Amino acid sequence: MAVYRVVLAKSVNHDVRALQKRELDRILVALHALADNPFPPRSRKLTGSESTYRIRVGDYRIIYEVDHAGNEVNVHHIRHRKDAYHKQ
Repeated sequence: MAVYRVVLAKSVNHDVRALQKRELDRILVALHALADNPFPPRSRKLTGSESTYRIRVGDYRIIYEVDHAGNEVNVHHIRHRKDAYHKQ
């Protein structure tokens, strides 16, 4: 049973449209795993943020925040590594 609920921002729909099926499948596995453990060994906290993290899935990055009070993982972006950290 999942401990956290994974919530996808509207921007994630736009981000995943360009993904190929193989990449999307790997990202979906990683998203489901975040529900059980929002801090997997490969997660990294982003500099300058209290609760924003990223995990690497191949050449893509999942940028998310963890809301402990609401037991939610809020996914903000799923982007290629070259675009993941730019403000858009």
